Amino acid sequence: MHFSNDASPCRLTSSQKRANQWRRWSEDIIPAMIVPYLSYIQETVSLRHANTPAIRHRTDGECGTGCRTRNIKVACVFFDAFEEIAIIACPCSPAPLQLLRRGLFPCAPLAPSLAVDLRLLEFVRLLFLRQSPNQTAWCDALETFLDGMKYKLRLKNSLRRRFSNAFHWYQVLTILAQNHISTLVVGSRTDGARVDQPSDYLRSRCPLCFRGNDWRNGARDSLPMPDVIVCIDTCFTQKRSANPRSAAGSNPPNPTPSFFLLTDDVKAMEDFVERCRRDRRQARTSRAEPDEDGYEEGMRIPVSVLNGCGDSFIAADEKWEKASTRFFTDTGLMALVCRHDRVLWIANLTSAGEKQHYALALLDRLFKHIPPQMTIGLLYDIGCQLERSCRKWNFMDDSILSRITFAVAVFHAYGHQWACQIVYHPRKCEGFGLSDGEGCERLWSFLKPLIPSLRVSGFNQRLFVLDTQIRHLDSKSLQGFGHWLHRRWIHCQSKKHDALDRLHALELDENALHVEWKAQVDHQTRPTPRQSRNKAVEVITIILALEKTLQAQEASIHELEMQLLGVRVPNIGEVNLQLVDVHSRYKKTADTLRRRRVALGTEDKVNLEKMKKDIYLTVRLNARAIKTRIRDRLRQRKFELERLERSYRATVNAERKLHANTQHSIKRREPGILKLITTYNGLCSQLRSLIQRQRAPPSAVPPHIILHDDVFQLNVDDDIWQDVGLDDDTLNPPAWLSDDTVRNGIRLQLEVDWCNEEEARLMRERAVIQEWMLAEWDSTQTALHTAVADPVMSFHLRSRADELVNICVIWKKKVQNILCAWPMTASWGPSDEALVQAAYNQARSSFRGEDDDESSEGDREGDCESDLEYGEIEDEELMDAIEEIALADEYRYGQNAEFTDDLDDLDDIGDDFMPSSPIKSLHKRRNI
Repeated sequence: MHFSNDASPCRLTSSQKRANQWRRWSEDIIPAMIVPYLSYIQETVSLRHANTPAIRHRTDGECGTGCRTRNIKVACVFFDAFEEIAIIACPCSPAPLQLLRRGLFPCAPLAPSLAVDLRLLEFVRLLFLRQSPNQTAWCDALETFLDGMKYKLRLKNSLRRRFSNAFHWYQVLTILAQNHISTLVVGSRTDGARVDQPSDYLRSRCPLCFRGNDWRNGARDSLPMPDVIVCIDTCFTQKRSANPRSAAGSNPPNPTPSFFLLTDDVKAMEDFVERCRRDRRQARTSRAEPDEDGYEEGMRIPVSVLNGCGDSFIAADEKWEKASTRFFTDTGLMALVCRHDRVLWIANLTSAGEKQHYALALLDRLFKHIPPQMTIGLLYDIGCQLERSCRKWNFMDDSILSRITFAVAVFHAYGHQWACQIVYHPRKCEGFGLSDGEGCERLWSFLKPLIPSLRVSGFNQRLFVLDTQIRHLDSKSLQGFGHWLHRRWIHCQSKKHDALDRLHALELDENALHVEWKAQVDHQTRPTPRQSRNKAVEVITIILALEKTLQAQEASIHELEMQLLGVRVPNIGEVNLQLVDVHSRYKKTADTLRRRRVALGTEDKVNLEKMKKDIYLTVRLNARAIKTRIRDRLRQRKFELERLERSYRATVNAERKLHANTQHSIKRREPGILKLITTYNGLCSQLRSLIQRQRAPPSAVPPHIILHDDVFQLNVDDDIWQDVGLDDDTLNPPAWLSDDTVRNGIRLQLEVDWCNEEEARLMRERAVIQEWMLAEWDSTQTALHTAVADPVMSFHLRSRADELVNICVIWKKKVQNILCAWPMTASWGPSDEALVQAAYNQARSSFRGEDDDESSEGDREGDCESDLEYGEIEDEELMDAIEEIALADEYRYGQNAEFTDDLDDLDDIGDDFMPSSPIKSLHKRRNI
């Protein structure tokens, strides 16, 4: 068969033809096809009875109005056939509408040469929502399949080009048709007149966050919690090439709603940020930087801590290039997601780095859609830096900033300073419960299969595909809300009861623990007294460590020389190489030590001599330096582990090239880290011995040793973060510092507190989910009564009601043991008879599945292992752990090369001469 379109009387460029065709589809054809499409779905009972001979060969007859007609031959593609039909098109009976009434969708708006069966298009649409879309492969397989049945296509790739066009506009039609039904339901609601509610857009985005009858209901008065919790994160793997093949121009936008911010809005925010920085920078030029550490206006942690966090994260450095703008026009995505992993908005990134104006544009859009009193809890990898910038450069009014509680995502918190963690970690600050802030990471994981195809797509096509996948995610999460609440409630109750049991065993007063925790926060977030003095102490500590390193290297040189002088040397060449290497490191250490000594002032030299004579002080300073070194090494290892994991999950070959080097680097670091831990624990034992022998200051507190188990996890409650007994505050230490029982009690009390917060929020969401079902059911029934005379709309509204009944059965069963935050009626909307029938249908299909499993009992042992896809991990806990280490290139190490080189010499120190050397859900889950 030969595809051909009539030649156009005037020659147009390909871009003009594409624009004209796009305009006809968007403005004329698709709007006119919505009602006929819905009518065909009703006539064929959701395509169940499509492609019957009566429908396939249906004709509209000749036009009786005298229109100018046109004979068109159309090749029709079905699941199992390929045939050619002839139609007579005219302005009052366009070819697309005639084909649609036959169950076909055209490839062109005026004179299509190819039409595809609606059932085939629907199958492909559902397939591409669940796997990486690849129309080329699909069309090649279909063409080969039809060729095997002797259906010949004369032109190469003719099916692919026309099928792609038909498939795209079929997706647009299904989206607009669904929106048409939703509009009827929304128009029947009675709660839309209230002006103090979130916008209709937000109420449609997440029912649990924004769809309650009154967002003020709940535990807001009893617990200091934000009304809504959202998170922001960036993905730099979702890029688009600068000159993708077949997409060099800017393809026209699609007539469907999008979750993406408008480019003009993002640009306006970028200009606003630059203007604010320029104005404030000019006003601050005359101010000198203070010598003393302190607090910036509105901030709760000192400047030195904020600077440390900024140096640790690439995301905090807007000039850091994460994607090349030379090779990529669009460099990534930034998403604003609620705590239920529902996308609120997405910004398309065009800069090389993670600019703050993208996050500000997302927040600005959010605050335009919520009531003036609603508060937001924001989880962001660099939440501390974003709040600092907003206050420093006046990016937001105080009326907006006062409604935001900033925090950092749980699994990225390890890159922050400890003083920052106790203020911004969601497990330490108030209001976040068990929210982890990693919803964006789960979104990026879901969108990962799209990376190859979207890398070479057009601009608006890329946005359209991402919007389509997000709608699919919305559908899945809506059905899973009941399971989500059930799992979160069970998890919360389990953690709460375990923490309460251990807390009661300690027999400590709850109020006293809160007082001690507040005292700890106040103490550990205070500014350092004098940065210059601390810097001098740090330099003296390094000199002491380098002296011990030099002694160790001298001992190694002497040992190797003695081996060469011995009678039997196993391998003289290897020993000589080791000797040369040790001599080289010895020279490097000696040069570094000499430079450090020359840089010391007179007072520092006197302090150095005093510290050499004070054994306790020397050991303590070295122990603290080693602990700092351990923390740095653990951060580096976790960053490298994340890169290794991303190479495992990557779909781009360039990412996998890092696998070998990263794996080797991780294994190489672990023995060094464990050696440092052993050394540190030895110093702790010496400090404890000195305290027992009264060779330490009065009230000195012995530091805690570091256990090897779980040291690589970097959890927020690990002792690795605490410098107990390693600072100068050892005179009359408070209970939170010196009493292990109180310290454990504080941890358990905080765990109980955020379990209570999570419990209160889940109870509110339990009530809201029932309110949503009641409102949705009432509006659907009202719309049904209004459309009783319209059989097409009645059919689709009844289908919508059936979907609500099936969802209600699952929700009601899963949340029946969760308490409500306020009194609710027993009804969920649907009648008891409808719920019983839906539950029976679901149970019957489940029983059939079990019968099928039992019928194949003989080969069950061999089949159950093949249920998992290749490379898929079965253990849910392992999958959770993998997701938790997704750090997205945030931590940057090696900031000070000279300091790192100096400390690298300390890795050669042995243990015998110390104490003086420094250093869910939307992931995959099983069906319940």
